[in-house]
Amino acid sequence: MIDQQIATPRMTLRNGRDVTIRPLGEHDRAKLLAFGQKLPHDDLLYLEDDFQSADIIARLVNAYQAENWRQFVVEAGDEIVGYSSARRLVGWSSHVADIVLLVSPEWRRAGVGVALAQAIFDAARDLGVSKVIVEMLEEQQSGRAIFERLGFSVEGTLTRHSRDRHGNFHNLLILSYHIA
Repeated sequence: MIDQQIATPRMTLRNGRDVTIRPLGEHDRAKLLAFGQKLPHDDLLYLEDDFQSADIIARLVNAYQAENWRQFVVEAGDEIVGYSSARRLVGWSSHVADIVLLVSPEWRRAGVGVALAQAIFDAARDLGVSKVIVEMLEEQQSGRAIFERLGFSVEGTLTRHSRDRHGNFHNLLILSYHIA
């Protein structure tokens, strides 16, 4: 376990609203579950982790001090409106971290995603990695566009590799970005 004492920047977004980006803490269980409950069906359909499951949320929150994992939330008032994580892989891929980045629909296009991406890139550097990857289904065109704007490129496609919550198969894209 490590102590993730990282500054909690308060910032004003493009829409004029103030938010705070900070590490996920053990006290965030209920707020993170509430965040997951508000995600649209389309987001949930394609997420690897079920953010509406109390067990999954407990696993995420319990890992808040894991040595190879950094997790951040964006808070607006007393509500979580964004979540991101970077998890360093093991073995021959220990120079790589996989990332997750989620933003509440009503907070999209306000700068939350870019701020979370910067926080997670900084965290990935702190983990000692030089490359980050994100996995997404081929149908997630808007998510792909966001990551491509951040400098990611498609590194591979795994055909019929993933199944959504309805059991339908989808191609999985792996996008990567080399951080300095």
